[in-house]
Amino acid sequence: MTRTHRTTPIATLDKAADENFPVAPFFLPRAWRDDLMAVYGFARLVDDIGDGDLAPGGADARHLGLEPGTADDADDRLAMLDAFEADLHRVFSTDGEDPRHPLLRALRPTVRRRALTPEPFLGLIEANRQDQKVRRYATWDELLAYCELSANPVGRLVLALTGTTSPERVRRSDAVCTALQIAEHLQDVTEDLGRDRIYLPADDMARFHVTEADLAAPTAGASVRALIAYEAARARELLDEGTPLVGSVRGRLRLLLAGFVAGGRAALDAITAAGFDVLPGPPKPTKPSLLREVGVVLRSARREG
Repeated sequence: MTRTHRTTPIATLDKAADENFPVAPFFLPRAWRDDLMAVYGFARLVDDIGDGDLAPGGADARHLGLEPGTADDADDRLAMLDAFEADLHRVFSTDGEDPRHPLLRALRPTVRRRALTPEPFLGLIEANRQDQKVRRYATWDELLAYCELSANPVGRLVLALTGTTSPERVRRSDAVCTALQIAEHLQDVTEDLGRDRIYLPADDMARFHVTEADLAAPTAGASVRALIAYEAARARELLDEGTPLVGSVRGRLRLLLAGFVAGGRAALDAITAAGFDVLPGPPKPTKPSLLREVGVVLRSARREG
């Protein structure tokens, strides 16, 4: 598998265009867009560290005060995550010490302006630590626990940034974010397997008689397609559970959240349209399909609101 190493904050932020959902669309107030991109930059960089997508001994390692190493080595990734967490604590520190990494320096004004807490950021770092140690998930519940660290903090941060946090909204947001994470895992089965990771529950694989060798095939057989269809249906149920979140807010935030939900639905539709054969490469939604889903979600929100 060919891997593109990223070494600059701009390259990291450029990945926003590749997501299934709009990260900081133009219709939002400028302050919201800036804050969302600051949070996205953090989340994207920590994922790049965990995935070994940074150039060995590159600028990111130097910013964090690390000696040149091999970014593809799990021990070096763990060391970099530790250094990144230490730098994150400087974001929240009141002793005047500035963060070393430019993306974390950019995050500090957002943290202060929105009175954010460290917990969601620490969860994202811990998820990437887990990726270095846990390569398989035995059950759906184990996978959901991983998503609690890897995905749900992002939605909670969006609610915090927009001043709309409530227990019910957090519950709905968690369902949406977990669904988005599952959809991404289904799209990226081949890429993840190339990193020796499988985010399909082992007990489901056994139920559908799917082996790891089946996942390494160029195209999916009937058993793999049935498994992907089953997991996609589970993700869609989570999206449906979380969709009322959209109707609970107003204005441009409603449109943003509709984009998140629509991105998940469009991704699952793309997987379905591919006949649940995700092995040749990730099925991607088209822009028209995404826009159609946004309309569907917004109409549903108006009825519920």
